Amino acid sequence: MLENLNEIFQSIRKNKLRSGLTAFSVAWGIFMLVILLGTGNGFQNAIDKTFTDAMYNSLWIFGWQTSLPYDGLKAGRNVQLRNDDFQLVKNKKEIVLSSSRYSIPGENILAYGNEYGFFEIRTALPKYQTIEYIKIIDGRYLNERDAKEFRKVACISSEVRDFLFKKENPMGKHIRANGVNFRVVGVFEDKDQWDNNKCIYVPVSTAQRVFAGGDRINMISVTMDNLDIDQSKILVEDIKEMLARKHRFNPKDERAMHIGNNLERYAMQSSLIQGINMFIWIIGIGTILAGIVGISNIMLISVKDRTREIGIRKALGARPFSIIAMVVNEAVILTMFSGYMGLVAGVFLLELAKKAIPDNDVIINPEANISILLGATIILVLAGAAAGFIPARKAAKIRPIEALRYE
Repeated sequence: MLENLNEIFQSIRKNKLRSGLTAFSVAWGIFMLVILLGTGNGFQNAIDKTFTDAMYNSLWIFGWQTSLPYDGLKAGRNVQLRNDDFQLVKNKKEIVLSSSRYSIPGENILAYGNEYGFFEIRTALPKYQTIEYIKIIDGRYLNERDAKEFRKVACISSEVRDFLFKKENPMGKHIRANGVNFRVVGVFEDKDQWDNNKCIYVPVSTAQRVFAGGDRINMISVTMDNLDIDQSKILVEDIKEMLARKHRFNPKDERAMHIGNNLERYAMQSSLIQGINMFIWIIGIGTILAGIVGISNIMLISVKDRTREIGIRKALGARPFSIIAMVVNEAVILTMFSGYMGLVAGVFLLELAKKAIPDNDVIINPEANISILLGATIILVLAGAAAGFIPARKAAKIRPIEALRYE
């Protein structure tokens, strides 16, 4: 084994410049492949993070303004959702979790003692915690009794806590929300790009009563029960047609009602990333193939330079397979060595990027995972074998007597 390796390195030394340039092209191809795929992983991580801020199989229903006349009614009517709309949607068999939201108009002022600030007052039902992935870090979230008994309770964010209470424990204390006292029952943390950590949650039923909301709601949030993309689209159309009949607007009116389908968005964005990754593989493999052609040419030159040596080997009884193995092994080792140099450089650069890139919504933790490393290794082995196969076959066909006469 050591003799074979020594022969291989001696052969490479004879063509240092050609071997070096060809090895660089292979290393560069693997380097770019790792960098691009790692970046693609970073994009996918950002998408996954976006959809961990709310359940990926959720629907978000908003009433807007009609843009088409319908049933004798003019365009421009506001579609105002109400509590009975929520009950209609909630009772559909495909729905698992559900919550309504009522938006309190105007500027929302939160105060405690002498401290006050402008924060969002969100109204919701208990199951909204699961839909939105709200993490409770102290106390509890809203519960069913809070909503049923119209309790004036609030679950505040860690940012609101730090602003109003400083270092004081907020649990059980009362804050003023637009002049109405609410008792703090919990603290949550929901840091994302939607400023979900700059608000408080109070029961929607309580907010409707104390802030003169009547039975009005502004949003319905639900999750679906193990539906695929096509089934979720059917459900969306079914909900829209049901509410269109109730509110008398054209179901095809895109501006009358918006239903955001997180499952469809997730599938669309994931497909886009998969397409980008496929394109990256094509570009990377194409770059590697250019280097493989160079290695194959080097091996052809090596076989030509070692024609007399190969002839002597065959005259002494060397079989064609051993000649093929000698040439292929040299090609594989040259490919693997240069490829792994590019692989290590790519992984090192990605690790530096992970530490240097701040948290953002576009790319998160670009990294070369195990699938990338295994894929690159398999490519290197196959590419090296392919690069050496044609020169090896040519070497195996050399006749000893012709080789001994070769000059």
